[in-house]
Amino acid sequence: MPCCILPRPLRRVATVPERNQSASLRRALTVLEHVRDHGTLSLSQLAEAVGVSKSTVLRLAAPLVEARLLDRDPGTGAYRLGHGALRLGQSYLATLDLRSVAAEECRRLMEEVGETVHLVVHDHPHVVYVDKVENRTNVHMASRIGSRAPMHSTAVGKAVLAWQPEEALAGLTLEPRTRHTITDQERLRTELAQVRRRGYAVDDRENEPEVRCVGAPIFNHLDAVVAAVSVSGLGSRVTAARVRELGPLVARAAARISGRLGASAR
Repeated sequence: MPCCILPRPLRRVATVPERNQSASLRRALTVLEHVRDHGTLSLSQLAEAVGVSKSTVLRLAAPLVEARLLDRDPGTGAYRLGHGALRLGQSYLATLDLRSVAAEECRRLMEEVGETVHLVVHDHPHVVYVDKVENRTNVHMASRIGSRAPMHSTAVGKAVLAWQPEEALAGLTLEPRTRHTITDQERLRTELAQVRRRGYAVDDRENEPEVRCVGAPIFNHLDAVVAAVSVSGLGSRVTAARVRELGPLVARAAARISGRLGASAR
């Protein structure tokens, strides 16, 4: 009877444990983030900031340099962001759509406060409504996607206007929309200064007689105001006291949307 020869078991190729690979990737990303946040850093500065040895920084940064996410100065050995980081950022920005980016936050804000949420962009001297999330009550706002409203009489408009240059305010015609509309330039300037201090704007029945709104600015990757988000409701529901509660909530939602657009933390 012929002898049965069993095949020799295959030798396993030694591999770096997945856990170690993940740890190395996280530390390499930490290196990249430090250069992003602090600009040009020497090898010693980077090692101290990340909390690793210089040799470890060299090892972690090598693939980032190869991918042009980092550049290393041949003379000083200092690291700075490479053009690969710019290309990556441009590719990300090219895919951004404000409505898509803001949709989740607008929905969450509506669920949190139970009032209608608006998203607008500005087209001086107006704001244009680009999205709207209705509340779940029987009372609905008259606003429509694509409609326009003056900047000076709306919370979203004032939220944008507060970060515009002086000439943007000087060129506005402050027409009254209701008996509460601000029609005096100096009074509006004072109000916009308050918007900048607290981070949100209020429309106290200034655009529609029975409606109060709270709005906050949305910033892009250049830290320029490109849009605003607001909560709107009947004055009987959105009282002056409730406005003070809603303000920080709207401002935080706007900040999260801004972060997704690449804005720095404010």
